Amino acid sequence: MQTFLVTGGVGFIGSNFILKATKEGWANIINLDKLTYASNPQTLAQLQDDPRYHFVCGDIGNVELLRNLLEQYQPKAIINFTAHTHVDRSILSPEDFIQTNIVGTFQLLEASKIYWEKLSPQKREQFRFLHVSTDEVYGSLSPTDPAFREDTPYAPNSPYAASKAGSDHLVRAYFHTYGLPTLITNCSNNYGPRQFPEKLIPLMILNALHGKPLPIYGDGKNIRDWLYVADHCEALYLILQSSRIGETYNIGGNNEQTNLTVVEKICAILDELAPKPNFRHSSLMTFVKDRPGHDRRYAIDCSKISRDFGWQPKEDFDSGLLKTIQWYLSNPTWVEQVQSDAYARWIQQNYGDRITARSPRKN
Repeated sequence: MQTFLVTGGVGFIGSNFILKATKEGWANIINLDKLTYASNPQTLAQLQDDPRYHFVCGDIGNVELLRNLLEQYQPKAIINFTAHTHVDRSILSPEDFIQTNIVGTFQLLEASKIYWEKLSPQKREQFRFLHVSTDEVYGSLSPTDPAFREDTPYAPNSPYAASKAGSDHLVRAYFHTYGLPTLITNCSNNYGPRQFPEKLIPLMILNALHGKPLPIYGDGKNIRDWLYVADHCEALYLILQSSRIGETYNIGGNNEQTNLTVVEKICAILDELAPKPNFRHSSLMTFVKDRPGHDRRYAIDCSKISRDFGWQPKEDFDSGLLKTIQWYLSNPTWVEQVQSDAYARWIQQNYGDRITARSPRKN
């Protein structure tokens, strides 16, 4: 069976990809992950004794480690999920994002190029470097603007988005300059099981279950396109099979929703699945001070991946959101493990001073 080196595979999207890859028999997996604050090793505990899976704790910035792993396991593909991803954290601590997302990607590209150049002609032809990125590199859309296409100019507005744009440019440069067979994907907002609860959907689910305020930035009308993580993973595997190296593919869920609508739908589902007497979860909705430079709208045009691979997302937002909430309700141990003291301090730091004079939403 072919082997994939997955970087950042204990994180949200990476772990879902690895679980799907082993279940579907896509490849043997070597998982390189630094185990930062958003990583929960228990996420992949079910693979601990699986001979198709091997975990290595380490940093993509460790060049010697990368070279040893590549020489030892001879992967057919490298899939780079490694990234600091939370916009709010990038505003408070941009240096971490520059170091991991730009410098780390550079080190991974360098090691990959050296490895690829030593392969036999046949293996060089088969090798792929897949870089997983975000739609945030394109900037912000107005309500009437057309959706992001692969040729939309980059216009990042946060340190996170800028660091991902920089990494995308490096990957593109290594293809055009050195011939490294790269692929880039830019996805919309992912959601689903195993997402660290600093992101909107899991944060709202867990706060609501504990009777805590549901903080909504600004007027709540910022729009995002929501992509169920399993659909994203299937798209990535299809793209990996591509012979058209150097390509970029946008991956979206065709599910544009305002943040306010997302939170309202979460509350409505929880009213059914976790009801409390004389209580509606929407009563916890609280508008808070907006974050700096908050992009108004993202939307993804998926026509290229649909045309080239016949891919379409299987989940609409309602079905995917229901599955997501059911997973969090069914996995309290996982939830407890990620809600450390450091997590609680972060939530207080980011949201504690944002509560405005406005009252919580009334029903």
